Amino acid sequence: MDNKNKEQMTTAYLQIVLKANSSNRGELGSTYNKFKDLFPEQIKGAKTQELLISDEDIQLLYGFDTFEHAEAFLSTELYNNIILPALKPLMSNNPEIKIYNVA
Repeated sequence: MDNKNKEQMTTAYLQIVLKANSSNRGELGSTYNKFKDLFPEQIKGAKTQELLISDEDIQLLYGFDTFEHAEAFLSTELYNNIILPALKPLMSNNPEIKIYNVA
């Protein structure tokens, strides 16, 4: 693999699991879509993002180039002052957050 492809690899994932009443799931998705373009523009090391919806919960799955960038996202203005406050009224719990390294 050449260096260019190595630099573009996702090596860490940040998973944020939200519980919401079924009546709020559509609005959570709409709210997520309002901010999804800001993620790659403003967040260092951002690679991918997915919104996963099940009957039990909603997961925000963000891919990063390093574990450190995934961890740092949780301290950003975008996450703490824009995304989280917009989603909080729709959630029925505090977010469950995990960071994974790609093996």
